[in-house]
Amino acid sequence: MHTVWKGAISFGLVHVPVKMFSATEDKDISMRYVHKECGSPLSYVRKCPVCEKEVEWEEISKGYEYEKGKFVLFEKDELEQITDQANKSIAILDFVDLTEIDPIYFQKTYYLAPDQAGGNAYQLLKEAMQQSGKIGIAKISIRSKSSLAAIRVLENCLAIETMFYPDEIRPVTQVPNLPENVTVNEKELGMAQMLIDQLSEPFNPEKYTDDYRARLLELIEHKVTGQEIKIAPAKQETNVIDLMAALQASIEASRPASLATDPGKPKKAAKPKAKTAAAADDKQAAGAEGPKPKRRKTAKKNETVS
Repeated sequence: MHTVWKGAISFGLVHVPVKMFSATEDKDISMRYVHKECGSPLSYVRKCPVCEKEVEWEEISKGYEYEKGKFVLFEKDELEQITDQANKSIAILDFVDLTEIDPIYFQKTYYLAPDQAGGNAYQLLKEAMQQSGKIGIAKISIRSKSSLAAIRVLENCLAIETMFYPDEIRPVTQVPNLPENVTVNEKELGMAQMLIDQLSEPFNPEKYTDDYRARLLELIEHKVTGQEIKIAPAKQETNVIDLMAALQASIEASRPASLATDPGKPKKAAKPKAKTAAAADDKQAAGAEGPKPKRRKTAKKNETVS
């Protein structure tokens, strides 16, 4: 794996030299814009609209637009001067419980490996965090971008999750059209909870796949080999009108096949046949003695038997 960052974790006066590696990879299928007429890929040109000429990288500086069309410019060394001098250190500020952090704060995960002779300190920090059940909250600067970070133990490795700062999280109050003071139907609520129970199981990440990427790769393969492409139109979803009917249908669809016939109760076991072993023996013995004589029919009703 490619080293993304090198530095040290510090907690108290202890320094742990580490290397950082990306824990995830983007498997999105990238495509380029192509000129339909000739099939050539398009290139992007850095062109100044005023001077009407292409601009080389060495002629480019960064600028901040403080008013429409007005910029203050910064050179690279000016920006480096205000960069945190400790940008090669991950300073753990606090230790907290992971359950106290809402997932909305997390950005990207990296693995941390010991660097140089930091193996002992690395193992010490990992073991101490594992036994305490705590994670470290730290600050880190990667490529001039300052982030909060959470350091935790992942299997036999220290991992670091970059996090958003609180002022980067948009408040829920900005979300439009959120329902307020809506009374929930108790029967619908009970059925919704039943559906959640039926769909609940331990988290297994292996069962989830990127279906869109698989279909796109298949489509690319068909086009490369010159096969004809036919894509069936997707079924249009309709707005749910009868919520109870939708819940009931969802429960039926998610119920195991063995329980599908009786939604209320489990299937009853089949009753044993009334015939016993003793009765079977009597029948066998009777068969050995020969057929029994036929019984005389009784007289019909209102008739005298002579």
